[in-house]
This record gives sequence, C-alpha cells and structure tokens, in this order.
Amino acid sequence: MSPGHQIFLLSPANCAGKRAGFLLRKDARSALAQRLRSRDGATIGEVFTFMSGLYFRGKLAYASAFAKPPLDCAGVQVIVPGRGLCPPRTVVDLAGLRAIARIPVDPARLAERLHPTDAVVLLGSIATAKYLEPLKQVLGPRLRVPREFIGRGDMSRGALMLRCAALGRELTYI
Repeated sequence: MSPGHQIFLLSPANCAGKRAGFLLRKDARSALAQRLRSRDGATIGEVFTFMSGLYFRGKLAYASAFAKPPLDCAGVQVIVPGRGLCPPRTVVDLAGLRAIARIPVDPARLAERLHPTDAVVLLGSIATAKYLEPLKQVLGPRLRVPREFIGRGDMSRGALMLRCAALGRELTYI
C-alpha cells in the first residue's frame, strides 16, 4: 500500500432521538420506514442522514469528495454501533437498526489496513472523548480532526462540510 491515503470516519446519528423514532415506531409510513421493513432495507447513509439531517448529510458529502482510500478499503467508514465500521452503502433493515447499539466498534480492523503515513479523519464531535479517545488509542498520530470544527455546533459543521464539498475545498486537519 502506498503512503498518503486518507480515510474518513463518520460518527453515527442518534438512534434514540426523535427523528429515529419516526422510523422505528410501529405505525411509521414514510417511504424510508417502509423500505426498512422490506427485504431490501435501506442504506446506513440514508438512514443516518434522515436521523441526523444536515450534519450527517454534510459529513457524507464532504468525506465522499475528499477520501483517498487504499484499494482494499472504503474511503468513507461510518461508525455504526452494533456493526463496527461500515461503508455508507451498507444495507440495514428494521431489526438491524434496532440492534445497532449492541456490539462495540472495533477500529483495530481499519488500522491493520493502513500504512503508517495514511491519515484517518474523524468527522464527528471533537468536544468529547467519546470517539476521540478510543480511536486515538488504536490509530495514534494517524488520527486527525478538522481544525475548523473547533467551537462549532453540529448544524454549523454540517453546513461547512456541504459548502466545502461543493467548492472542492478541503478543511485543515490537525
């Protein structure tokens, strides 16, 4: 594997929040809720975008625009409680969505595929140690975060990433 690859880790949407309830409740009738109940299911990207709105949509657009993955690894990985690290096109059904919080995420599998000079950029909350600390233990100095996230809320970060993706302007990673 050649050096210089860049993988993006997207923090998950809140699967216990109000918008998640719109998909999980028994009488849910939206097209997305119906697909979750079908054999086809829906992608993690679609489900988390619905649950998180602008913030996840921004993360997904930005990561898709700037990922430079190794050949054997998806450039965008979503932290999915219950499933580990998954590409956003991973399909989930209603039972899978309900089980999302049961299995811990294992970033060691991703770390094994990376060259020591490859960077992993976390697109998620940097104000808490919830994701930073466990990822830092496994990825060490390869873990980066956007400097522009400091002091911004979720909606502001989402809008910033959408603008940057549309303009082809990458953020500064620290």
